[in-house]
Amino acid sequence: MASGEGGGAGEYISHHLKNHTTELVEGNAFWTINTDSVFYTILTAVIFLWFFRRVAKKATAGVPNKTQNFIEMIIGFIDQQVKDIFHGNSKVVAPLALSIFIWVFLMNFMDLLPVDLLPWLGTFVGIDYMKVVPSTDLNITFGMSFGVMLIVFYYSFTVKKPFALGYLKEFATHPFESPNFFVQSLLAIANIFLNIVETIAKPVSLGLRLFGNMYAGELIFILIGVLTLNYGWSDAFSFGGASMGIVQFLLALAWALFHILIITLQAYIFMMLSVVYLNMSHETHDSH
Repeated sequence: MASGEGGGAGEYISHHLKNHTTELVEGNAFWTINTDSVFYTILTAVIFLWFFRRVAKKATAGVPNKTQNFIEMIIGFIDQQVKDIFHGNSKVVAPLALSIFIWVFLMNFMDLLPVDLLPWLGTFVGIDYMKVVPSTDLNITFGMSFGVMLIVFYYSFTVKKPFALGYLKEFATHPFESPNFFVQSLLAIANIFLNIVETIAKPVSLGLRLFGNMYAGELIFILIGVLTLNYGWSDAFSFGGASMGIVQFLLALAWALFHILIITLQAYIFMMLSVVYLNMSHETHDSH
């Protein structure tokens, strides 16, 4: 049951949606780090690397065990998705797509842990506020999306030769083209404006989509936790407390089962869009 230590539902909800922060520069909100988001982002990355390395070290060419077979299925699935979408020549994209999918999935998976468990454990080490789902933090989702875009820019500059000039030329001559130099010069204004909007929209939409879906999912778990906010452990054996506890458990179970689909789908969408953007960075237009 949710703990109702002083305060109503509003305080309970805001408490669970507040990050544990550290100010690098005192009094300057810009230089503030959400240390809980950073910690769980690194933790999920370490778990991913440790687990896959462990499976790789124990992999056999013979009949694989269930764990190896499961990992090989994931790798094969991601590899096929990349082959279907990415038509460039790079040995980095497939491993990057796998890393993005597993990493985002693990960050999303933190949402399936009991909403009060880790914040409650944090109180024993003096942590009053804690958010445990990194993908509900805009700083994390935007950081990942801008990281993807930096790789996209790198390939755009190096693939569309000569270095940078090919990309800049495409920026001014796509999508509207004309064989007339004067007309093309006028169209370049519209092309540059549209391409700037598109370039900005890519990381923003990529980060916001993941954040919005995961934030909403976390909020629903918190709202389910509010159902027993005013019940203590002594009320667990009363008719009202037991009934509300059963309702809360069934709602949480139903949403958790459905949420498994959401966290997997969001990881898949983030990965697929990243691959699509990387493929676009390798495409060249013949007329350019």
